[in-house]
Amino acid sequence: MSDAKPIPVWLDTDPGVDDAMAMGLLFAIPEYDVKGVSAVAGNVALEKTFQNARNLAAFFGRRDVPVYPGASRPLARSPRTAAFVHGENGLGNMTLPESDAPVETTPAWDALCTAAQGAAGELVLIAVGPLTNVALAFEKHPSLPKLLQRLVIMGGSASGGNATPAAEANIFCDAEAADMVFRSGVPIVMCGLDMTLKTVMSPAELDKLGELNPVCKFLRDAAQHGLAYSRAHGVDGMALHDPTAVLYPLYPDLFSGREAGVVVETKDSETYGRTVTDLWSKAPFSCKNALVMLAVDRARLHGIILDLLAKYR
Repeated sequence: MSDAKPIPVWLDTDPGVDDAMAMGLLFAIPEYDVKGVSAVAGNVALEKTFQNARNLAAFFGRRDVPVYPGASRPLARSPRTAAFVHGENGLGNMTLPESDAPVETTPAWDALCTAAQGAAGELVLIAVGPLTNVALAFEKHPSLPKLLQRLVIMGGSASGGNATPAAEANIFCDAEAADMVFRSGVPIVMCGLDMTLKTVMSPAELDKLGELNPVCKFLRDAAQHGLAYSRAHGVDGMALHDPTAVLYPLYPDLFSGREAGVVVETKDSETYGRTVTDLWSKAPFSCKNALVMLAVDRARLHGIILDLLAKYR
């Protein structure tokens, strides 16, 4: 373990199969001081994502990390879920033992602000679901963006989408929230589809992962529902979307990208939820508000993931 000061982190998530792997990685990294986890409606409804997050924390041996409930619906739209990818329960229809950790009732946005205040400007917020909780936290606590060291999101795209031709799923679920966050002034690292679609783990690689230990077997088995969906849409493997955002704060050299101005389309149209960037524009936006990831060392990424998850027994 490094002698460097631990990195205080907070994970906002909507488990979610790749969220489950992201949580496993989060708790396997000794350099992270995990201050809390918050759940948001997204891949499935809040009552499921909250329970999944609690159960996963306990499953990974971290029932000491508090898990807080967040927003049950987007700021201004009807809820959209992705059970067709993640299964009806969000975990590929695999089940986990119920966590016996204390049930937190403090809203996610208030708990996050308290953690940021206690971290003296060093807290890294990692958000791998819709940005509803983050937007509500910034709205209710206007000083919060300046209290964060940075915000790493899994979401967006500088090219095309996966929820629609224009929009990535997390942004599409609550574009109004994403718009608020991108306009907040917080330093943002955007781990979007331009990079995450280059992380695909093949069925054979998932099977190799599943052989490591019972935790990895669960992650492999939970991935099968989403893997079937991916194969039906021409991708023979599972993209590791959310794990990239969790790994970025410790392994930024795995990724490459460029600073850009990013705005979010919130009008009712075919482009609702699109993250519009000026990466290739001759008329750049006035503000570069995000570092947009565009590439990844896939082989090294996979090696780090296997090494970290192999720690479980």
